[in-house]
Amino acid sequence: MVKLVEDMTGDHPARPVLVASNQLDAGGLAKAADMGVATAAVDHKAYKGDREAFEAALREHIDAAQPDILCLAGFMRILTPSFIRAYEGRMLNIHPSLLPKYKGLHTHQRALDAGDREAGCTVHEVTAELDDGPILGQARVPIEAGDDADTLAARVLKQEHRLYPMVLRRFAAGDKTPVHL
Repeated sequence: MVKLVEDMTGDHPARPVLVASNQLDAGGLAKAADMGVATAAVDHKAYKGDREAFEAALREHIDAAQPDILCLAGFMRILTPSFIRAYEGRMLNIHPSLLPKYKGLHTHQRALDAGDREAGCTVHEVTAELDDGPILGQARVPIEAGDDADTLAARVLKQEHRLYPMVLRRFAAGDKTPVHL
């Protein structure tokens, strides 16, 4: 999130209007506030499994900020189809694998267990299917001898920080041509 906000200056076609989280203690909230970006926290646990009520509360904050694009980064909740429809064509996500491989969780360990030679990250449009929207960019990293899930994750994260701002800049300018790093 910080890399996205830092990049949205000068000639960037977008500006950050809100950083929201479902975790009250998310470090990104304080970082965003320090960068002058409005923040909101909606604790999903307070809704005791009522996803629609949680999403309605989240949408109040989002809609009040009137964003053109929503960027998911570290948001680990599966959103309902109705929430996704409300922002269809305007919501991006970054996923720590080379989609369509390894949708969901534990992507780095799954790549290691499969004996893959490379891993990476993907920025995609969000659709109702988990980690399945049109791919807007991917960055690859080699899997090195001695890698574990943590060392691989650290290298992939560096690429996420390069890829996501680049894709957002292009997407905000109307360019959906996939980027490959």
